[in-house]
Amino acid sequence: MSGLVLKLSPKERVLINGAVIENGDRRSRLSIVTPDANILRLRDAIHPEDAKTPVRRVCYAVQLVLSGDRSAAEARQGLLRNIEELSQVFIDPDSRKNLDLASHSLIQDDHYRCLKALRTLLPREERLLATQV
Repeated sequence: MSGLVLKLSPKERVLINGAVIENGDRRSRLSIVTPDANILRLRDAIHPEDAKTPVRRVCYAVQLVLSGDRSAAEARQGLLRNIEELSQVFIDPDSRKNLDLASHSLIQDDHYRCLKALRTLLPREERLLATQV
């Protein structure tokens, strides 16, 4: 994750290599210079009990890599297969662009960017599921 910049709000928490770090009373900015650090913004975290939809499950799986709970090599094939399955449902050009970005980011071991691309699909998934009720 070399070159990652985290902009933190007051009291925002982030998980870095297994340690929860809480920001102080002011906004701050952290530059992460250590490659391959395991970093997850806790405000972006999906809890296991909330990973009930296809996109949320894939986001949660990427999150496990970011938190260091699963190795990137161990997760890669399954995640690529999951992203391919999502591309069978999300066929609009914007979603396809984000799924392509997620795949390429995953292949390059840029899991933070992969998660960011996948999270853009969450509102679309919500709308799709709402229309099926």
